[in-house]
Amino acid sequence: MPRFAANLGYLFTDRPLLERIDAAAASGFKAIELQFPYDVPASEVKEAIVRNRLTMLGLNTPPGEGDGEFGLAAIPGREREFRELFARALDYAAAIGGSAVHCLAGKVAPEQRPAAERVFIDNLKAAADLAAEKKIGLLIEPINGRDRPNYFLNRVEHAADIIGKTGKPNVRLQFDFYHVQIVGGDLLYRLEKHMAVIGHLQCAAVPSRHEPDEGEINYRSIFEAVDRLGYRGWIGAEYRPRGRTEDGLGWAWPYGVAPAH
Repeated sequence: MPRFAANLGYLFTDRPLLERIDAAAASGFKAIELQFPYDVPASEVKEAIVRNRLTMLGLNTPPGEGDGEFGLAAIPGREREFRELFARALDYAAAIGGSAVHCLAGKVAPEQRPAAERVFIDNLKAAADLAAEKKIGLLIEPINGRDRPNYFLNRVEHAADIIGKTGKPNVRLQFDFYHVQIVGGDLLYRLEKHMAVIGHLQCAAVPSRHEPDEGEINYRSIFEAVDRLGYRGWIGAEYRPRGRTEDGLGWAWPYGVAPAH
C-alpha cells in the first residue's frame, strides 16, 4: 500500500508551521515534508516532529534573495551563493532529522542553458559529497514551465541524464506526477522507465493542483502501479486543498491516512 506524507508547504496552511505538524499527525499522516521552514528554529521543528512520532523527509534549498528567484543550483556565476544556501539547508535538514534536500535549480534564460547545465552538475557533485557525510540524499525535480516559466529543469528525461552525469549515488529524482503529466504525460511508462533513479514521489490533481481525486490523472491506477513496481518510499501530498485540508482528505482514507478515533 502506498504511504503518503503531508507537504506542509501546501497542506494545513491556515496555521503556523508548528501547528501544521500537529495537524498532520492528528489527521493520520505518519510522515511530513517541508519547503522553506527556515524562519522557525530547527530545535522547535525537531521537537514537534519527535512529539508527534513523525518521519521527516525532505525540504527545499532556500529560493534566493532576488525577486522571483526559485533556486540557484543551475545559475551561472552564483555558485558561491548556492553553496551558502545549500549549507543552510543541509544543516537544517540534519538538525530536524530529515533525509533529503531538494536542490532548486532556478530560472535560466534560454541562451544560458548550456552553461547552466555544467554549473548544475558541478554544484550537485559538490553538494552530494557534503550531504553524504550526514547520510542525507539530494533530490532534483522537473517542474513544468507553465507554473515556473524559465525553470531550468522541466523533463524527467533531462533530470535522469543529469543524475547520471553527477555519478553520485545519493542524487535522485523527485518525480511529481503533477509536473510530469503537464510536461509530456505518459506517466506509467515514464515512472517504470526511471524507477531506478527515483528517490521520491509527489502527487496532485491536474490541471487544478487540488486533491488527487479529480482531473485527468487516474490516481487509483497510478498508486497500484507504484506498489507493483516495488516502490517503498513515500508519496508527498503536495496539492492545494479545495478548502480546509481536513475536509478534503477522503481520498487518502483507503491508504491508511485517517485520524485516530
